[in-house]
Amino acid sequence: MTTATRPAATPDGGPAAPALRRLHLARASFAVAWAVALALTASPLGAVAAVLLVLYPLVDVGAAVVDARASAARRSALWVDVVVGLAAAGGLAVAVTSGVPAVLRVWGAWAVLAGLVQLVVALRRRGLGGRGAMIASGALSAVAGTAFVLQAAGDRPTVLGLAGYAALGGVFFGVSALRLRAAR
Repeated sequence: MTTATRPAATPDGGPAAPALRRLHLARASFAVAWAVALALTASPLGAVAAVLLVLYPLVDVGAAVVDARASAARRSALWVDVVVGLAAAGGLAVAVTSGVPAVLRVWGAWAVLAGLVQLVVALRRRGLGGRGAMIASGALSAVAGTAFVLQAAGDRPTVLGLAGYAALGGVFFGVSALRLRAAR
């Protein structure tokens, strides 16, 4: 018989640096690979791009679940992120059938909410190290989300900016993972 144990937690109830570092490295790798795939398939908005658009928030949901399960306390923001991500994935599944402006509106709303959640989680964990990148990422996500919603009303909206958004997010997660390692 084996027993599952929860990874060691930090004083603020978050997961220990090694677990969070692995999660952030995985998220960084996925985000960069996803950005390249979207950039290669985004124009025109076809089936592959549609699947990628729905997949991204679902991976975010998975990461939030892993993080929440590894956290000993203060998980409420992570569970909010799960709900927001599931709603975004569902909204994007519908939006891809309506065109790029609808995708940008849904993605933008999700980016704002997910960014604010990320900001809250990062501020709560600032003693862990490597949180500066996550604080900046959360704040920039909220700003970028607003820009995507505004772009949806433009003359030639495109989803290519979402690839840049994901790539930059991947860089922030990578920096956070490296800073967590240095702070160990």
